[in-house]
Amino acid sequence: MRSHRTRLLVRIALTAALSFVLGMFKLWEMPQGGSVSLEMLPMVVLALVDGAGPAIVAGLVGGMLGAILRPEIVGWLQFALDYPLAYGAVGLAGLFAPVWRANAARGTWGRGIATAIVPGVVLASTARYAFHVASGYFFWGQYAPEGQPVIVYSLVYNSFVFAAAAIVLVAAAVVVPVLSRADVVESRSAE
Repeated sequence: MRSHRTRLLVRIALTAALSFVLGMFKLWEMPQGGSVSLEMLPMVVLALVDGAGPAIVAGLVGGMLGAILRPEIVGWLQFALDYPLAYGAVGLAGLFAPVWRANAARGTWGRGIATAIVPGVVLASTARYAFHVASGYFFWGQYAPEGQPVIVYSLVYNSFVFAAAAIVLVAAAVVVPVLSRADVVESRSAE
């Protein structure tokens, strides 16, 4: 039991660190913060392998790392919304872990992608988007163009999350089945 906990803590730490590193390689960067990168990928993989709990913890830690090393903070509530809560929400993809595991056990990879990876990434990115939109509405409204409602500005500005989600979805559809076939996922149950 102790060995399993230690391995899980190591996976959480590695996931948070890898997410932070992948976030440094931006495909597109927004002018007032936010970017399109693969930083959600390790959290989605952990979520589908180990479930929502460990992935939420990894997201919280990864969000804190981002806040410490790349801060754009105007207050404690904005910090919470944009960093630990937004990235912790990515772990919600883990709600589909049982569906993924069942499909992986049967070898129905395509069905697993359609019934676990796609809805997991959609849920994770939508939850992250909601936290960023709330932060944008309450704290970044001064950047809205004259005459544009702040909520519209925040909804449009933060849509970069869905561009990142599309890239993460494609990557996860490749990475998660490969890890499953390599018995990385199945070895979890042997611990």
